[in-house]
Amino acid sequence: MTNQVLVVDDDAAVRAALGQTLELADCEVTTVGSFVAAKDLIRPDFDGVILSDMRMPGRDGFHLLRYVREVDADLPVILLTGEGDIPMAVQAMGEGAFDFLEKPCAGSELVAVVRRALRTRALVRENRALKSRLESGDPAARMIFGTSPQMEELRARVRAVAATGAEVLVTGAPGSGISKVAEIIHLMSDAGQGPFVKRPAAGLTPEGFQELCERAAGGSLYLDEVSALPLETQYAILEVLEQGLDLRILVGAVTDLAESSEHGGFLADLFYRLDVMRVRIPALSERPEDIPVLFRHYVAQAAEQSGVAVPDVPQEHLAALMAQDWPGNARSLMSAAMRFVLGMPEDSQAAADLGLAEQLAQVERSLLIAGLGRQNGNASAAAKALKLPRKTFYDKLTRYGIRPEDYRR
Repeated sequence: MTNQVLVVDDDAAVRAALGQTLELADCEVTTVGSFVAAKDLIRPDFDGVILSDMRMPGRDGFHLLRYVREVDADLPVILLTGEGDIPMAVQAMGEGAFDFLEKPCAGSELVAVVRRALRTRALVRENRALKSRLESGDPAARMIFGTSPQMEELRARVRAVAATGAEVLVTGAPGSGISKVAEIIHLMSDAGQGPFVKRPAAGLTPEGFQELCERAAGGSLYLDEVSALPLETQYAILEVLEQGLDLRILVGAVTDLAESSEHGGFLADLFYRLDVMRVRIPALSERPEDIPVLFRHYVAQAAEQSGVAVPDVPQEHLAALMAQDWPGNARSLMSAAMRFVLGMPEDSQAAADLGLAEQLAQVERSLLIAGLGRQNGNASAAAKALKLPRKTFYDKLTRYGIRPEDYRR
């Protein structure tokens, strides 16, 4: 999360005191004495918040607020007010100020408000970056989420590999999105104009492989968990590869294919042919800083699927998610997002700690919420769809504290 704070106050002693308080709270502080000095530092890409005195010689806090709103309406401005300035501060709130603090204010109160503003700013910038990626014509930017260095490297690797046209081995932990990355490579390659055909490798016969090649001609063929290929099919694929194909072969593996080839489970010659270019997807445990943006994205998806409003995700909840290992990677994070949207226990252990009646109640509550969401908050329609008498339905809503109006879009 960003931690930059621009402090604007004409009183040097006050600037120093505010700066010291915020620096002790691990904020990166810049202090200036006037609107004019602050103006050059205020840009749309400013990765922080502004804390400004209300009354200053020349241009005051109102001028600063209005300038900030022109530059970036989502940049939080916190105003410091004297005892007689509260009506003015309330007016400033109406004009878009994030909050105001009455002087003198306790250090703990100052830090709490600034941290809240910083979280808001971080979320705004995160959403902007996500929107930019989604609107990008670059599939790697649009479809691979995460701002960690590992994911930046993955996007760069995918772009480089896609341009080669060679066979690609995509590896990663279970649930990390191997087939998705393979599809992105296809989309970004010369074969991207052709079909993308994918199939689990397990049980694939030589004849089945030939049929897949015909379907994928001019495009890409992706075989998932290639280590499960039957031996006779491995020989057939090796023979076809040596003859040349009018398609690109992409394969995925969660197991160590090199080790498998060394122990005879996978043909070494085929491994070397398929392992021309390799792309490894980092596990979530290697990049916990990506969990908040991924979880919010999955929450939004789950809310849309369930027909409910997108709920706020408390910072404490995100911190708890970042502390977990996530052996199931993105797939298990998606499941956690759906449980969060439906108000179910966060993990299997939480569910196991509940009695049968409580677990059934959690399921019933989630079904009621999903029913309301699908009917745009129309309680009568939801009751009918769930085949419940209206009185019974309303009794259940009351019991679980569910309000139909919360699910009207």
